[in-house]
Amino acid sequence: MAGRAGYRTIERAPVPGGGQLTLAAGPLGELVVTVDGRPLMGSEAHGSEEALARLTLAAVAGDARRVLVGGLGVGFTLAAALAALGEGAEVVVAELVPAVVRWGQGALGAVAGWPLRDARVAVFEGDVADCLAPGAWDAILLDVDNGPLGLTRPANGALYGAGGLAALYAALSPGGALGVWGTTRDAALSRGLAAAGLEVVEHEVAARGAGGARHRVWVGRRAAVAETAAGR
Repeated sequence: MAGRAGYRTIERAPVPGGGQLTLAAGPLGELVVTVDGRPLMGSEAHGSEEALARLTLAAVAGDARRVLVGGLGVGFTLAAALAALGEGAEVVVAELVPAVVRWGQGALGAVAGWPLRDARVAVFEGDVADCLAPGAWDAILLDVDNGPLGLTRPANGALYGAGGLAALYAALSPGGALGVWGTTRDAALSRGLAAAGLEVVEHEVAARGAGGARHRVWVGRRAAVAETAAGR
C-alpha cells in the first residue's frame, strides 16, 4: 500500500532476520505498516485486535495481574488490555522491531491512545519466545507477525508449532489464558492448541465493523489447579 498514489512514506525499518517495514500515511491521515510492500497493520481496522485482549482476559480464572503481549503493532491490543486490567497489573510488551516501539511512542501511539505511557507497561525489545518462563503469566496475548500464516519472517512460525505451543502453555499460570490472533480459520492451530493441553474456543470477530472483514481469535485456557485435581 505504501508507495501507491496518495500514500506518503514516513519511515522504513529493517526486520531482524530479513525484510523491511514501512510506515506510511494515507490521503485521509490513516496510518499503515507494510512488510516488503504487503499490508501488515493499520490504524483503521482494529476491532479484532481489541477483541483479542477482551476475550482472552475474560477467560482467565480470577484476576489477571501478569500479562504478556506478543507484538506491539499499532497498540490497540495493549490499549484494550489496559482498559480491562486493574491498577496493580503488570504488562510486558515483547516487540522484535525497535522501530515499531519508536513509532508506538510517536505517530502510532497517538492513534492508539498512548498505551506505552501507562505506568503498568514495560517493553521488551526482542523475541516473545524469550519471555516464556514457566508459570510467568496469567494471560498471553499473541499477535505476532500476521498470525499463524506469517508474513514478516519464517522464524515466527515456530511459535505456532508444537514446540512453541507447548512453551506457551507452560508459561501460563494455572487458570491462565492464551489468546492468538489470526486472519482466517486454521484447523491445524486449533488442533495444536488442544494438543498442548488448552481448552480452546475459536471466535470470529469483526476487523472493523459489522459489515467488514472477519478475523479469528483463538482463546486457550489452562485448567486451574482445583479443576485439574477434580479431573483425576
